[in-house]
Amino acid sequence: MKVRTRSSAIIGTICLVASLTLTTASADEPAAPRQAAKVVLTEVATAQNPSAGTAGPGGTVWLAERAGTVRALDADGLGEPVLDISDETTTDGERGLLGIAFDKEFAHFYISYTDLEGTSTVDEFAVRDGEIQSDTRRTVLTQTQPYSNHNGGDIKFGPDGYLYIAFGDGGSGGDPHGNGQNLGTLLGKLLRIDPRGGQPYAIPPDNPFVGDPNVKDEIWAYGLRNPWRFSFDAGTGDLLIGDVGQSDWEEIDWAPADSKGGENYGWSQMEGNHPFRGGTEPANHVPPIHEYDRSGLGCSVTGGYVYRGEAIPDLKGQYVFSDYCDGTLRSLQIENGKVTGVSDLGVNGGEVVSFAQGGNGELYTLDLGGSVSRIDPA
Repeated sequence: MKVRTRSSAIIGTICLVASLTLTTASADEPAAPRQAAKVVLTEVATAQNPSAGTAGPGGTVWLAERAGTVRALDADGLGEPVLDISDETTTDGERGLLGIAFDKEFAHFYISYTDLEGTSTVDEFAVRDGEIQSDTRRTVLTQTQPYSNHNGGDIKFGPDGYLYIAFGDGGSGGDPHGNGQNLGTLLGKLLRIDPRGGQPYAIPPDNPFVGDPNVKDEIWAYGLRNPWRFSFDAGTGDLLIGDVGQSDWEEIDWAPADSKGGENYGWSQMEGNHPFRGGTEPANHVPPIHEYDRSGLGCSVTGGYVYRGEAIPDLKGQYVFSDYCDGTLRSLQIENGKVTGVSDLGVNGGEVVSFAQGGNGELYTLDLGGSVSRIDPA
């Protein structure tokens, strides 16, 4: 592990998932949303295969590069790497440095990556005066991965101060091991842990399955295929997840801020609102608030954020998302957990692999090809 050094790693191209599209929404969603906000994309930096981003100390935005480097973006542009683990990860399949997060106080920095054996790993560093303290590094959680795809890997701190970790179903295709509905594995799940409450972490006592000997206590929600970016609405605390589909449907899942957890999003019995390969809808299935099929150019949903910035008033309160293959930015109007409008924002971010939200609520798109752009008013 190297700190403040230049990465020499060769960064590959990410393989997210196969084909699907953005044109068809759920039948109960309105066909005529309100007029879309007028936005443009302003390129603010070029990175090497940016894969994730998070608000950093001092108004910065920290960006992960897939091969293992982390850089800070400020008013002067993208700085030199503040962290380099490129000799500890690999970019084959969908592997690499996949998620980064700060705790609320910017006192600890977390990275989510696959190691050289493909094991999903979450590590913690102490931060002092905005700088990573490399000698404080420790591993918080690991999860072996049977295949090189569907790693998930996104991490976020929730409004409750706990760390949430998203893992895919383990990979291959069609969930061959049945991990999505198996509560005895962390694969295909959204986890919730307290990284500072124990060694290596503690389980929040109000996690939904605590005390059940047949269920992993870390699990917050399940039935996910490859949750490719999730976020919490900075205004309401609601949770939104972009879950990549298998054959026909991409979906966006939602849970209210006051959820007690335990949601079953259906995979692999369901793909969106539809039984998957003869599956039976679970009695406790929580259907997506939005889905789209593959009749267009889309192939893999990229979850985003509810916009809470000040620069684009017409976009405020709307959930902005995209698709890795299509690249078009779209937004959802959501009221009480129901989509009341779907808008095409009229801009294309390229291979949108992730979004980042600055401390001021403004949003950035990360194009795997390198472009980092801010969503600005037109």
